[in-house]
Amino acid sequence: MDLLRSIENSFSSSYLEARNKFLTTAETNQLKIQNYKNSNLGALQEELSCDTAWLGPDDAKQILVTISGTHGVEGFCGSGCQIDWINSINIHSLPSNMAMLFIHAINPFGFSWCRRVTEEGCDLNRNYLDFSEPLPENRGHDELVDFFVPASLDSVTMNRAEIEIKRYRDKNGEKAFQRARKSGQYKHPHSMFFGGFEPTWARKTLENIIRDYSLPQADFVAVVDYHTGLGPFGYGEPISAHLPQTLGSEWVSRVYGESIGVPELGTSSSIPLHGTSRDLWDRKLHNQYSYIALEYGTYSQERSRAALREDHWLHNQRDFNWNSEEAQRIKKEIKNHYHPGSPDWLEMVLCRSRQVLRQATNALAGSHAN
Repeated sequence: MDLLRSIENSFSSSYLEARNKFLTTAETNQLKIQNYKNSNLGALQEELSCDTAWLGPDDAKQILVTISGTHGVEGFCGSGCQIDWINSINIHSLPSNMAMLFIHAINPFGFSWCRRVTEEGCDLNRNYLDFSEPLPENRGHDELVDFFVPASLDSVTMNRAEIEIKRYRDKNGEKAFQRARKSGQYKHPHSMFFGGFEPTWARKTLENIIRDYSLPQADFVAVVDYHTGLGPFGYGEPISAHLPQTLGSEWVSRVYGESIGVPELGTSSSIPLHGTSRDLWDRKLHNQYSYIALEYGTYSQERSRAALREDHWLHNQRDFNWNSEEAQRIKKEIKNHYHPGSPDWLEMVLCRSRQVLRQATNALAGSHAN
């Protein structure tokens, strides 16, 4: 499909529109659909669901998996990329040993409510730990938690918060501040980057999808998980979820080239994180998979911090009016930060998505995964 026409047809302005587009596109292209219902309602009182679509033989040994909506509001980007790719591929030219699995809105609550977190208030990509083991400490977040998400947004409270944050940054340095802010924390449910006290619905759903589609029985699974918010505007960085010098790390470097970012080597826009889905994929698929987060840049991290602070504050009020002027202002800001939606940004997004998915498809089709 022509790129500019696809921009008009693939992206959506709400979770409900995105879900309907995805299901319609999958049905039109004769993909097999499954629904994983979430018991909550969306911001528009709509039904919530993580939906999956499968293309290819049931017993395929090489599988390409794409995931949208890990961080909720980032699903606007990932959903559009999935719809674009379904419409772009020739379903009759797929190799006989290969299949594609599209996981749409793994965190439908966050997608609908324009949040990065799940209905439990968790950052899903900090939630994949073994909760029977001691959880990571984040003393920097403990120290700054009341300033990351203050009890009030009034000017006096906000000024004090920024003074204390600056004091911490000056004393400990920018790397320590970013670790404190977003590496993951497991004590403060009301704050940002909270990893939870137990597995979330979204995590358990992904576990069920891995089981239902028998992914551990495949020879190789290549995962592309769409994210936004880090890096230069519009640039799509393939971030390796693998530790350096592992089989998965070697595969992603060979297939996606030198643009791969590795947080543990300091070559990525992301810092090393606790509780990412690597923990789950490692447990389930061992060395028989590759994983990248395709991370698209938007705006500055300071803008992100401000948008997240206000969104967490808003939901900490519990029963707020979605249609109020304040709520809509906050939601517009967080959505715009994680999905700018401008024509130039969307064109860069789809160009990079098509490149990365073509690279993965070619590698799997050529059995380079072995």
